[in-house]
Amino acid sequence: MDSFGDFFWLLVWAFVFGCYLVVLFQVLIDLFRDEDLSGWWKAVWVIFLIIVPFLSVLIYVIARGRGMAERHQAAKGPREVDTYVPPPIIHMSNPADQIASAQTLLDKGAITQAEFDQLKQKALA
Repeated sequence: MDSFGDFFWLLVWAFVFGCYLVVLFQVLIDLFRDEDLSGWWKAVWVIFLIIVPFLSVLIYVIARGRGMAERHQAAKGPREVDTYVPPPIIHMSNPADQIASAQTLLDKGAITQAEFDQLKQKALA
């Protein structure tokens, strides 16, 4: 490494190689995650990934990219949308404080009227 240019290109190629490794491992993970693909086809893909790695990864991503995204999403599991966990109510000795705290949560829309009634009954008990 005699010049800055050599060092710069070394960094560029190291970055490209790192990106390739990330994509390669994603392809391998997807390949073995796919239940529809037989073991023989998986073996053929792995052999091609070893013999012509860059071209094989490119073809795999083009040919099976949509399925990759779907399998990745399915592996992550369903998203929990609009799941609200109310904050824990601090046990206050005064029932009036408990009811006031629950009323504040109700006013903010953090709890429903049914939850407010339940908290109110618990405070009065």
